[in-house]
Amino acid sequence: MINFEEELKKFHPSLEVEDAEEAIYNQDLTDMADILVKMIKESEGKKEQS
Repeated sequence: MINFEEELKKFHPSLEVEDAEEAIYNQDLTDMADILVKMIKESEGKKEQS
């Protein structure tokens, strides 16, 4: 039978995973809320110009 506690003690994440995680977190990603805010501001700007 597998001793999960022993296996967890042996576990070391690969460097590739850590590098990928760092790259993902360091990106400035635009989410849907940012896109909606930008669209609303553009729409309001067009209304003021009319």
